[in-house]
Parts: sequence; structure tokens; C-alpha cells
Amino acid sequence: MLQPLLRGGLWPLLPALIFLPMALFPPLNQDVAGVLQFSQRWLAGEHLYVDLIDVNPPLIFVLNLLPAAVAAVTPLDAVVALQVCLLAYGGLCWWLAHRARDRAAEGSVERALLDALPALFLFAAGYDFGQREHLMAMAALPYALVAARRARGEVPRGRLAVALLAGVAFALKPHFIGVPALVELYVLTQRRRLDDPVPWLIGGIFAVYLASLPLLFPAYLQTVLPLAWNLYRELGGATAWQVLTTQRMGTATALLLPLLWVTWRRRAAAPSAHLPMILALMAIAALVAAVAQHKGWSYHILPLQMFASALGLALAAQWLDRSAILLNAPRTASALAGLFALYALANGEAPWRELAYPHGEVASLETLLQRVSGQRVLALSPDVYPIYPALNYLDEASTLPAMSTWVLQASYATCLPGGRHYRDVAEMQPAERSLYREVIEDFVQAPPAAVLVDSVTGIPWCNGPFDFVDYFRRDPRFAQVWSRFHMAGEGGRFRLYTPHS
Repeated sequence: MLQPLLRGGLWPLLPALIFLPMALFPPLNQDVAGVLQFSQRWLAGEHLYVDLIDVNPPLIFVLNLLPAAVAAVTPLDAVVALQVCLLAYGGLCWWLAHRARDRAAEGSVERALLDALPALFLFAAGYDFGQREHLMAMAALPYALVAARRARGEVPRGRLAVALLAGVAFALKPHFIGVPALVELYVLTQRRRLDDPVPWLIGGIFAVYLASLPLLFPAYLQTVLPLAWNLYRELGGATAWQVLTTQRMGTATALLLPLLWVTWRRRAAAPSAHLPMILALMAIAALVAAVAQHKGWSYHILPLQMFASALGLALAAQWLDRSAILLNAPRTASALAGLFALYALANGEAPWRELAYPHGEVASLETLLQRVSGQRVLALSPDVYPIYPALNYLDEASTLPAMSTWVLQASYATCLPGGRHYRDVAEMQPAERSLYREVIEDFVQAPPAAVLVDSVTGIPWCNGPFDFVDYFRRDPRFAQVWSRFHMAGEGGRFRLYTPHS
């Protein structure tokens, strides 16, 4: 894989390598960090979807068992183990993309660009490095290259390995199903044959995964899925128009629309038009997936940005190869890759989060928690950030059943009648009652080394503020143990309580 790069020069790789420190330097993405710690807790003996409540389907936690296990049996800490695993995964996707191509059929600029494009997909995610959308996009690139050759009636090397990896990546979220659905429909319209094993393998992976849920994770279907549907789905939700008009989504959509028009105009220019057409379909599916999630969060938009950028670069490279202009292919490809990098910088959060880290919320929280490093902490906050990755960096385990107090946010989205702050236990819905009881039982039976309380609750002011400690202290057992705690420090919006010495 490296020989073509070395022969052609490393110029196309330079824009991607600029992002390498952004991907590896702190802070780790909060959702990536939270999932990693849940997998660590699962590996340590807690039960997923029983002791650990999260709306994400189980596959991402299963995959994170690998870095959790590496951290458990080696000197590497969990964050470094995760980063090593992500780099290895990116290298695998890069190698599969290289094997799948017919380099002799590519123009010189397109060839140099495609040599480096997997590195851009690996590193240019910036702060969203390691998110499920990032994992999917990386596997989708070799899948797109294989699909382009399959649409031409060819049998590329490694197509089954690519399909296996892509099938697992597409199964990470139900929102991703549109990507292989549109691509396979396009390939079918080009070949009109049903004996291609790739779609059957991807479909088989989905079928096996779905069949495993009631057998291996019944609590997910019985408890968590209804919880997600009834509470989480509308928490912080936005309309389709609101999602489309967010800055990142609007910019990505504005980039995509003219590229779709150019791709459609060139659709008859086979075989070179197959790759742009497939990238265009993947971008459309990514756009629909981002809107369907009703949030407009940066990582939801990431695949759209990557697929649209790759589409623009592929169209430009093919146009330059068709022109009569004499170009230095590696340096031209480097300039195109630089446009990808500039767009990622202008429309992303890296390197600004990394540069701000030493004086940011995560570092401040680490300083506050330093006195209980490596111990158990009850963290009461409506936000995953900056609790994660601060706990990860200090090797501290959260005792909260969820990654945040989002169940309370959803349960108290509106004020109670009569000016009351909190429901009685008998009035609580199952989700709130479960959280209430689990936090109290754990706190009483195995008191944590510290309690971290966020002054921001994410709950409306209803005849006074919602107070996390007062909420749980209504139980006399919790109140008795809490009486042994005192405030040991304060930083920003957080207060730290530890037992009296």
C-alpha cells in the first residue's frame, strides 16, 4: 500500500497528516469517552442495559470491549488503547480501499487523490474522531470503491472483506441503513443481477445482528428501546427545517446540491461516473440520516460532510484528468486534499477544542477531581461533556447508571402541578423510578469516593431550582450517608463533595 505513495510522493498525504495531532490530542470526544467507560464497566462485571442504561444499540459497546480489554491486560490506559484501535481500524480501511481499486484504470490525479483519501477520512473527523458516524464513514469509502467496480461488472479483490467490514459499520445505527440501500439499488440497476454476494452478505449481517438482540440483549428491547422512544427521542429534538438550517448542516447541504447536479449531468459518462454517482447517493443517505435524528449535532452531520467533500474531489480529479492540462499529479492531488482539509477546519471543531483544552472545562474538571483519581465518583450532570472525558483521563469510574441525568431532564421537562419540585416515588414513571432507586441503592451500599454535582440541571425553573442532592436526599438512607459528606472543592459550575476524613 505504501509503495504507490512513495513512488508518487507524499504530497497528497500532507493535508491529512495535519489533522493527526488533532485526532490524538485531548480532549477525547465526550460520547466516545462515555461509550468506552460503559464498555469498561461492562467488562468489569456490570450488566449492559440492566446496570448500565444507554439508548445506543449494543454493537458499539461490543466493539469497545476490545480497547477496554487491551487496557485491562496491558500498561496502556483505556484512552490510548482506544486510539491505537482506531488507528488500526483506519489502517485496515485504507488497505482494503487500496486493494479494491483498479489503479490502471484511474487517471493520474484521481489515482494520487484516492491513494490519500482514506487518510483524510481517518484523521479529518477532528473532534468527532471515533464517533459511530466516523467509523461508518471510514468503512463506507472502500465499500464505495468496490461498488463502483461492481457497477462496471468487475470483481474487485477483497470485496467480501469490504462487505463484511461495511456491514458491521452500517449496523452501528439504524439510521445508516440508507447508505447501502441506495448504493446496492444503483449497482442492481447497472448490472441487473442478483448473484452478487456483497448485498447478501451485508443483509446477512443485519439479520444476524437483529436476531441476536432478543437472545443476548433482551433488556435493550424490553426496557431501553421503549425508554428511548418515549423520553430520549424528543429530548432536545429539532424539526427537520431547524436541523437543515444549522450552520454545519446548511453549509454541507449547500456544498452537496451543486455537486449532485454535476454528477447527474455526467451520469452517462461510464465507467468513470460510477464512483461519483455512488458517493452522491451515500451523501444523500447521510443527509436523510442526519435530519432523521432530529438533533443537528456535529457528528450526525460528519458523514454528509465527508461524502460530499469526497464527491467534489472525485469530480474535480476526473475533470483534470480529462483536460489537456499538464499537471504534477501528486501535487495537484495534494491541493485537492487541502480543500478537503480547509473545509473540515472551517466547518468543524478542531483544532480549536484541542488548543483550548489546557484552559477549558475538561482540564478544569480534572483538576477538581484529581484528589480522588482512580476511584468511584457519582457524577450528577445533565451533560456528558465535560464529565467525559475527564473521568477517563483520571481512570475514575462513574457510578451513575446512565452517562448523564437525561432521564430527569425528560421527566421534568415541564413544571409539576401545585408548585412541587419533585414527584413522590409512587407517582414516578418506570424510567425515573428506576434511576432514583438505583442511585440510592448504590450510594447506600457502596458509597463513592466523591460526588460531583453540576449546578446546571437542564431542568426548567419551577417555583425554584431543581437540586440533584435534594432530589435524592428525600430518601432517609441517602440522607444518612450524605450527612458524612462535605464540599471539598468547587470549579466553574461543579461542586465536589467527599466524605469527612
